[in-house]
Amino acid sequence: MIKRELIVNIKSFIICLSILIVMFLMVYLIYPFIITEDTINQMDELMKMFPEELLKAFNMDMASISNVYGWIKTEGLMFVMITVGIYASIMGASILLKEENDKTIEYLGFLPIKRSKILINKLIVSVIYIVVLIVVFGLFNFIALLISGDFDKQQFLLLSISPLFMALPLYALCLFISTFMHKTKGVIGLGLGLVLIFYFLNIAAELSDKVEFFKYFSLYTLADTRNIIENTKISIVCILVSIALSAIFIVLTYFRYNKKELI
Repeated sequence: MIKRELIVNIKSFIICLSILIVMFLMVYLIYPFIITEDTINQMDELMKMFPEELLKAFNMDMASISNVYGWIKTEGLMFVMITVGIYASIMGASILLKEENDKTIEYLGFLPIKRSKILINKLIVSVIYIVVLIVVFGLFNFIALLISGDFDKQQFLLLSISPLFMALPLYALCLFISTFMHKTKGVIGLGLGLVLIFYFLNIAAELSDKVEFFKYFSLYTLADTRNIIENTKISIVCILVSIALSAIFIVLTYFRYNKKELI
C-alpha cells in the first residue's frame, strides 16, 4: 500500500518541488546581473526608508540582499516557508479524504486492512514526501550556492531544515481536521487559510511589541529562522514543541478516524 501511495502522490510532490527550483533557479541566474555596486547602494538607501519593525519581520535587519545568500535568508526564506506550508497542508487535508472522494474506501473496506494500517501507511508516505521535498530542495540550493559564492554552510543547513518543524505539525493538524469532513475541497481551502493565518500572525508578532504574543499562536514560529540567522542554532524548545504537536494531532487523528463513518 505504501508503494501505491507513493505513486498516487508523486504528482503534487513534483509540482511543488518544480515551483521551488524554477523560482530559485531564476534568482541564481539573474541575481549577478542585477546586483551591482550602484544597485547595492540604492538598496541600502531604500532600506533606510523602511521602519525597523518591517525589516525585522523579513529578517532584513540581520541579512543584506546584496548577495543571493542574503536574499535567501530574507525574501527567499519567506517564499519557501509559504510553499512548503501549502504543500504540507494540502497533503494533510487530502491524503485520507481522497479515498472517500474516489470511492476507493469502499474497496478497502472489503480487504482485511484495518483503518489504523491505512492511516499509518499514509502517514509514512506523507512524512517521506515532506522530508524529501526539503532535502532535495536544500541540496539544490547548496550546489547552487557553492557555484554562486561564499556562504555560511552550517547556518544554511539549519535554515534548510527549519521548514520541517513548521510543516509536520501543520500537516498533522490538517490531517486531523480532515477526519471531520467527507470532501477534500472544503478542508483544502481551510488548510490554505491556516497557512496564511499562521504566517501573518508570525509577521504581525515581529511588527509590533503589542502583538508579540501572536507568535505563540503561529506554527511558523517553530521554524525559528531568526534565531538560526543570529545564533546559528535551533531552539530545542521549538523542536520539542513541533514533535509534541505533531504527535498530539496524529493521536487525535487515529482515534477520530477509527470512529468516523466512512462513505
